[in-house]
Amino acid sequence: MIRTAISPRLAIRTLGLVPLVLRLGLIGAHLRGSIETMLRTEDLERALAEAGLTAPVRADEITGSTNATALELAEAGCPEWTLVSAAHQIAGRGRLGRTWQDGPGEALLCSFVLRPALPPTSAGLLTLLAGACLAEAARSLGAPAGCKWPNDLMTSTGKAGGILAETVVAGEAIRHVVIGTGVNLGEPPTVPGASALPGVAAAPLLRRYLAAFARRYTPTESGFAGGVLGAARAVSWTLGRQVEAARAEGDAVTGTAIDLDADGGLVVDTVRGPITLAFGEVAHLRR
Repeated sequence: MIRTAISPRLAIRTLGLVPLVLRLGLIGAHLRGSIETMLRTEDLERALAEAGLTAPVRADEITGSTNATALELAEAGCPEWTLVSAAHQIAGRGRLGRTWQDGPGEALLCSFVLRPALPPTSAGLLTLLAGACLAEAARSLGAPAGCKWPNDLMTSTGKAGGILAETVVAGEAIRHVVIGTGVNLGEPPTVPGASALPGVAAAPLLRRYLAAFARRYTPTESGFAGGVLGAARAVSWTLGRQVEAARAEGDAVTGTAIDLDADGGLVVDTVRGPITLAFGEVAHLRR
């Protein structure tokens, strides 16, 4: 997935120039040949069932953004674990307002709704948990992968996917969180740094990912944060490395990434001493 809105694999480059029905028809024809990455309603239901869960599901062939769909459902009062997927997004979103692109029928694209009993300051733990579980699921299917803090799924050849957690807060409490996940499975987009998980199908990846997440998702238990941090450390491709973090306000932090704090922030050992980077303040992290 990359930071533009329309797939370069499509002949249609500008939405306003072609009637919508034609555009969707051409995309749909492409998707019908992508059996291994097109999730069906029964695939989503099976993934939830194998994780010991029951919730509404929605499988779209094409959507604007699975996160946008899930957020709408959450605002309407849907239950926790409501799960949506798509075979292609035409308005995918990334962290800090960036846009994302997938190849039609070439990625796992899904979002699910959580209603955690956590303080808003701990919401970042859910991003780390999702990333760790996604990396574990990929590894279990034979695809070596790790996590670049805070939300990227990495392989030896580049970025294969990422997590976008969007949190809605009311007062001092979290109303709901949508965990969005995108992973390139087929041909990666033709941009620098993009990679994929070759040979991995969407349905088994989703099943193992959700099962791992559900097993560790215990926000009311005292050991929840410690369990998340332990899982994140185990798959981290950031800890122990030299990093340069460009903060949203413009300054940079350079040093060695040495740990994660209690809320999931990245602790960097700099010449000025340890500095903790929070999720929302880092625009780019280089290593």
